[in-house]
Amino acid sequence: MDMRTGRTAKLGDDTRVEWPTLGLAVAIYGAVGLALWGLPVWAAILVLIPAIALHGSLTHEVVHGHPFAHQTLNASLVFPALTLTVPYARFRATHLAHHRDEALTDPYDDPESNYLDPDVWASLSRPMQAVLRFNNRLAGRLLIGPLLGQAMWMMSDWRAARGGDRAVLAGWLAHLPAAGLVLAVVWVAPLPLWAYGVAAYGGHALLRIRTYLEHRAHVAARARTVIVEDRGPLAFLFLNNNLHVVHHMHPKVPWYDLPALYRANRDHYLRRNDGYRFASYAEVFGRYFWRAKDPVAHPLWRARVK
Repeated sequence: MDMRTGRTAKLGDDTRVEWPTLGLAVAIYGAVGLALWGLPVWAAILVLIPAIALHGSLTHEVVHGHPFAHQTLNASLVFPALTLTVPYARFRATHLAHHRDEALTDPYDDPESNYLDPDVWASLSRPMQAVLRFNNRLAGRLLIGPLLGQAMWMMSDWRAARGGDRAVLAGWLAHLPAAGLVLAVVWVAPLPLWAYGVAAYGGHALLRIRTYLEHRAHVAARARTVIVEDRGPLAFLFLNNNLHVVHHMHPKVPWYDLPALYRANRDHYLRRNDGYRFASYAEVFGRYFWRAKDPVAHPLWRARVK
């Protein structure tokens, strides 16, 4: 075993296993089983919210080729759609497109951008603008972010599918058995279905903390990605993806190696992203819970400097 990466290889790297990631998957499904069958409703919800968020982070690891060398095995590890509303194939396609750093924050070419084209923004009704402004506060991202983000994503995919994009339609169809499996298990468990729905929404909301300010508008693509030097429970729930510029520069590095890599090269990464850094998520909450960090309209869009 490589003690630095946690990988075990036999007969070549094609059979490698990243044991910390595999163990994490076992722990997540164990926590879900405990919540469904062994806890009162209120406690089950409190366990399921971080478990579902952690499963979302695990799915992100899977998209980047962990914990196995074979992607089919990786995808099977996260087949149960614990989040209920995120098709694995669509997340994989959009997230890998997001990793084209030269397009980060682009309202059209970055599928994970939170910015709008200023002309699109100007065309929206005032009530819709008010909703989007609230969503740009951290409080809004937690309260309405999961619903708003899901609706906008599904509308975009609906337009793509109607335009003939078969991959989009196939991604959503493949999601039906993954979500159906989870719903069937919850249906036969003692936990009420509504309680699981509440927990799923809470898991989505937790993940919105991470994505809230991951990227900013900046003329230099290298300076658009954040570092949040948090080492608490949120960093674990996000699988150290708070060290986001490190992940973007080394997307194949497993989650448990990111902190050491950052510590060894901290000055380099902070020069790289032009000091876009927060000390902790407590600082993020303190600054932006009730105040928007960014405008909804991309502030540099007309320049389109990449």
